[in-house]
Amino acid sequence: MAIETIVVPDLGGAESVDVIELSLAQGDSIGVEDSLLVLESDKATMDVPSPYEGQLVKYLVAEGDTVKVGDPIAELKVQADTSQEASNEAAQVLDAEVEAAAEVTVAPEAPKAAPVAKIEEKTAEFDVTKSSSPVDSSLADSESADDIYAGPAVRMLARELGVDLTSVPGSGPRGRILKDDVNDYVKRALSDGTPSGHNTGVGIPEIPQIDFSQFGDTEKVKLTKIQKVTANNMQRNWLNVPHVTQFDDADITEMDSFRKSLKAEGEIRGVRVTPVAFLIKAIATALEDNSSFNRSLAGDGENYIQKQYCNIGMAVDTPRGLVVPVIRNASSMGIWEIAGEVAQFAEKAREGKLTPSDMQGGCFTLSSLGAIGGNGFTPIVNAPELGILGVSKAQMKPVWSGQEFEPRLMLPLALSYDHRLINGGDAGRFMTQIVKLLSDIRHLAL
Repeated sequence: MAIETIVVPDLGGAESVDVIELSLAQGDSIGVEDSLLVLESDKATMDVPSPYEGQLVKYLVAEGDTVKVGDPIAELKVQADTSQEASNEAAQVLDAEVEAAAEVTVAPEAPKAAPVAKIEEKTAEFDVTKSSSPVDSSLADSESADDIYAGPAVRMLARELGVDLTSVPGSGPRGRILKDDVNDYVKRALSDGTPSGHNTGVGIPEIPQIDFSQFGDTEKVKLTKIQKVTANNMQRNWLNVPHVTQFDDADITEMDSFRKSLKAEGEIRGVRVTPVAFLIKAIATALEDNSSFNRSLAGDGENYIQKQYCNIGMAVDTPRGLVVPVIRNASSMGIWEIAGEVAQFAEKAREGKLTPSDMQGGCFTLSSLGAIGGNGFTPIVNAPELGILGVSKAQMKPVWSGQEFEPRLMLPLALSYDHRLINGGDAGRFMTQIVKLLSDIRHLAL
């Protein structure tokens, strides 16, 4: 028998993570790919699988600890003759994962024997390390690293929100300032009008606290870290982005008829074409023709970034929450290829296997309620993107043809956009082209 030390694997770009659950007791047996423990970052929870079959000797961490790539987390007793073979296999898998992730983000290299973390879930589609708000770098950078115990991502968030980190109490290990601490500080400042070291706007009246138990039985449930990050991002985008929402209906009668005619061929290809594939293709085409939507406001507030790529995020509803995988280079893909990507990402989302790199780099977001129902809604812009298209349930409606009313399948669309860089004319042209492309899909081939 041999004793093997298991370390934290590649985290897909995450800087550090918290240990939220130990899956075994000392002496328990474990198989290959069985969960050793569960980690949680700002974006996801991750099962760390075992690369060996054996027995747990002891954990080297405890629940609540913060760890990073390469930190030892457990010791396993394994068969000596299988130890090296499993280690080599794990190293090959890790190398392939790191190479794939390198296209989007650079993460610290994990030791070769480390297994690949399985991403369980992600918060909403917003990256808290990115913002279109003006940045005053003098605030957070004016203090030395010796005075402030915080990581680079926290310092960047503080700069973007205009927060003086010397005023923020840290709740992490040894007083380390976490992103939640910065967000909580900003919320308190907004509610009571206390300055946070920079312009955060006027104080927002706080919602009164109510004792709901006076009306009946209640239960107080603590928000998970992911739920808190989601709520903070939604609130930040709503407060920072001047939203305008424009509505229209697209006649998708012919599109839907054509889509259904592809069923037999789809069974042969092993791909089911859904309306989402046509929507993504239409958005990508309109995004290329309307470059004003493919921008982001620069941090200095005086410039914008014009993107030369076309990546479309699609919101996916899962039992664990909303996630937004990104389909890359959608404008250069055909309907069959997009449909395959949609199906693959939807399956990975349901199984909790999306990685952080799967959910980065979007230019525009599609949020479709599909068959859930509703006549329309106002989606929140996924900043630093400039627009998001909300799609509700298609319904048969009588439409006047010029001679008579005809039954047509109408799809309600809602385009929300950032009015700082997008004006009504831009939005009108963008939405008009989307409607045209969906109403006559032959234009997608032009």
